Amino acid sequence: MTPSLYINPDIAGDEGQGARPLHPGGGANQLRVRAYNERLVLSLVRRNVGLSKADIARLSGLSAQTVSVIMRALEKDGLLKRGDPVRGKVGKPSIPMALDPDGVFSFGLKIGRRSAELILMDFVGTVRASLNEAYKYPTPDGIRKFVRASVEQLSCDLSTTHRQRIAGIGIAAPFELWNWVEEVGAPPEDMSAWREVDLIDIIGEIVPFPVFQQNDATAACGAELVFGAGPNYSDFAYFFIGSFIGGGVVLNQALYAGKTGNAGAFGSMPVPSRSGHPSQLIDQASIFVLEEMLTREGRDPALLWKDSDYWHQLGATLDLWIDHTARGLAIAITSVCSVIDFEAVIVDGGFPKDVCARIVDATRKATLKLDLQGIAPPHIEQGAVGSAARAIGAASLPLFSRYLLDQNVLFKQMA
Repeated sequence: MTPSLYINPDIAGDEGQGARPLHPGGGANQLRVRAYNERLVLSLVRRNVGLSKADIARLSGLSAQTVSVIMRALEKDGLLKRGDPVRGKVGKPSIPMALDPDGVFSFGLKIGRRSAELILMDFVGTVRASLNEAYKYPTPDGIRKFVRASVEQLSCDLSTTHRQRIAGIGIAAPFELWNWVEEVGAPPEDMSAWREVDLIDIIGEIVPFPVFQQNDATAACGAELVFGAGPNYSDFAYFFIGSFIGGGVVLNQALYAGKTGNAGAFGSMPVPSRSGHPSQLIDQASIFVLEEMLTREGRDPALLWKDSDYWHQLGATLDLWIDHTARGLAIAITSVCSVIDFEAVIVDGGFPKDVCARIVDATRKATLKLDLQGIAPPHIEQGAVGSAARAIGAASLPLFSRYLLDQNVLFKQMA
């Protein structure tokens, strides 16, 4: 699904396709949507740090003169920066180019069923700052207050120049937040409030820049594709274990969202329970399963979302949950790879990296115990982005919408 975009009418540009800067003056060039050839150059430099003007002309198919004009404009606008000259045996030295990290900033909002996170990310994908809030369940009013306060706090930490370079805010949230009322232990009337809420509208009312939205697991998959292990594989399936489990699909180095934007909804995959009864993967490999285990033991599951060190105090309960999760994942991975011959499967989640490593190792072992006849076993790999993948994927949406090209377009250009 194409990410949705909200333009605040109070700041919309004359063409209705962009937003005016927070302050008049230097920010105008930063916030406009770049022309196609400019976006192509920026995308090539992002994927290949250190390209020279000649390299860009060769890869893009543009003339050297056109590339020179574009690069001068991008450098003047603070989007590209020069590296140290590289001298060859003959001719003039080449000047390697790179994205300027301070060229553009964006916010990424992750709305989960147990916690929210807002990050500030720069042009090269580095998280400059983040704020988190844990809760029993999300409400529209609570999210609105969290975003208002967090955007204000993180914006105040930026210089005036950097505030002018904020491209927008992306939202990563589960579809149909009102579902799974029993699992999250929320009053039905509180969760039903989400049925009448448009996230793009309520966030757009409180921030002075464009707002984008994507399914949370799809956004996490996009983050892995752009900033993680994704560039190593042409095709891969992605599993993200949060309160519930979801995922994404990448084909030919492009995120495939499907007709409704719900491709990679692996949580709905049928897998047998330990007792052999029909169930869904969401009931076998999600953090809410661990929450239920801790609750039965009289321990506080809320600490899973508040204190990452708490995970290392769970002992045998965590061991059992990892074993249970790995078994469900192994069955799901085998099913997925029987439909599409994925080169790799990447697993990540909302927990410490060492917990993720244990899940991946256990999943590899569980997969090898299954009957894989007729299926080429995929590489099963730990995600490189980590627990912030959903927020990072969300923060990527404004950058790709305004400055970079869609992955499959760029892939064709570079082929």
